[in-house]
Amino acid sequence: MTAALDPAHHAWLRAGATRRVLGALNAETPDAARIVGGAVRNAIMGRPVDDIDIVTTHTPDAASALLEAAGLKVVPTGIEHGTVTAVADGQPFEVTTLRKDVETFGRRAVVAFTTDWAEDAARRDFRLNAIYCGADGSLFDPFCGIEDARAGRIVFIGEPRDRIAEDHLRILRFYRFLAWYGDDVDRDGQAACAAMAGTLKALSAERVWKELKKLLAAPDPRLALEAMQEGHVLEVLIPGALDFRPLLSLINRDRGKARAPNPLLRLTALAGGDEAAMTALCEQMKASNAEKAYIQAVCVAPDLAGDADQSALARAVYEFGSEAIEGRLRLAEAQSGTGAVEALNFLHGFERPVFPVKGRDLLEAGFARGPELGERLAELEQAWIESGFALDRVALLERAKRGEA
Repeated sequence: MTAALDPAHHAWLRAGATRRVLGALNAETPDAARIVGGAVRNAIMGRPVDDIDIVTTHTPDAASALLEAAGLKVVPTGIEHGTVTAVADGQPFEVTTLRKDVETFGRRAVVAFTTDWAEDAARRDFRLNAIYCGADGSLFDPFCGIEDARAGRIVFIGEPRDRIAEDHLRILRFYRFLAWYGDDVDRDGQAACAAMAGTLKALSAERVWKELKKLLAAPDPRLALEAMQEGHVLEVLIPGALDFRPLLSLINRDRGKARAPNPLLRLTALAGGDEAAMTALCEQMKASNAEKAYIQAVCVAPDLAGDADQSALARAVYEFGSEAIEGRLRLAEAQSGTGAVEALNFLHGFERPVFPVKGRDLLEAGFARGPELGERLAELEQAWIESGFALDRVALLERAKRGEA
């Protein structure tokens, strides 16, 4: 098995910014800094590499001094946890001192710095996330994470229940990584997550909401969702009856099409499109106002069929917005099994019209200020909508002067 990544085949590893940060940290002590986590895992799996996280044997103060000596900007973003952020060529790199756990409390831990790479690896969650890559591409893999990455296995380091007891969020991380990277379910990990699902109630709503959305943003999270259903994990998180059929149908219909996975729409499908259930979930999860508005619009928008005429679609888009109507169509498609491709294509080429009359236009036409002005404006807008947005500003003002709705 290859024990190294060839920098010639990995642009992120040979990039100037990466070399500058690693070079600064390794200037006095060779191999004092390595890349770990997602960048290494994704490179092994042939997936895109985004963020690059670096760990080092240097303390935060020593790492900062070396980075600044090399002319790099250093930001103490998580100094209490041993993390600083180095900025090279405008790109941020998190640099964290090797750590070992002293005590753990579910989501918090008392840690101590170490110079032992194996001790740092032992406190991580999954084996495929505990692979370290040196500046030359050499790999340090104390838990056979390379094999897991290549096989699509999400396996806890050590005893799964111990890892979950250290951090209850690892239950959701297990399923999130399964959704994005897994080809099979590790039965020991699944059993531990199911047995300890109740501990999720102790987590903050914000953390749970964030993990759920990340999980449902995976292109095809069916394997993870089926495992969560089997382990009764989602029942702990989401109130009310859950309906997996429209959710799985929605995921299936997304596959092979130019449709970006929509986590909020997928959650709405799981709740059967029920407005009350989704309102309760949004309150429980402390969803943002924008998220609440989108979900409510999808739930209350007209139940348009995939063969709805364009005038009906245009009116719906004007009232609820194109994103909500697209969501409503995709949800209806998943629930009924009928296609909505033609309607969705229309939406993508349709630009929401702008009502051409404003209050000042009526004032200039001689109408007085007051409640009646707003009522007349609303009547004109309704007439404009019913005309299929055909009436222009002149025609609408003429109707107003004649006293027509």
